[in-house]
Amino acid sequence: MKRENILTGSPWEDKMGYCRAVRIGNIIEVSGTVAIIDGDKVKADDAHAQTLNILERVEKVLENLNAGMKDVIRTRIFTTDVTTFEAVATAHAQFFKDIKPTTGFYGINQLVAPEYLVEIELTAVIAE
Repeated sequence: MKRENILTGSPWEDKMGYCRAVRIGNIIEVSGTVAIIDGDKVKADDAHAQTLNILERVEKVLENLNAGMKDVIRTRIFTTDVTTFEAVATAHAQFFKDIKPTTGFYGINQLVAPEYLVEIELTAVIAE
């Protein structure tokens, strides 16, 4: 089966040796993704906005692989503050309310930088 890597131009892709997503056959794995914090629309203290930003960006990655959010079967959500559950869940539901992938919500000690409250990775399977 052919392997297709999606790179986004992040300097971390070469530094760490990873890509945003990999598709092999009908399976797509998307790396842990954090928000692009701009201080205006997406703030360091806004888990809801960070979650929306992440899922909007991941949606574009899936489109580049001829897939969509409807193909997502699992999300893994990592947070440094589990009290953000309602904010994260509300944003997650905007994309997945009708799709209902399996999911996990994990409280962790820290992410790669203190301004990140949420990181999401996901798995998609394209129906054949």
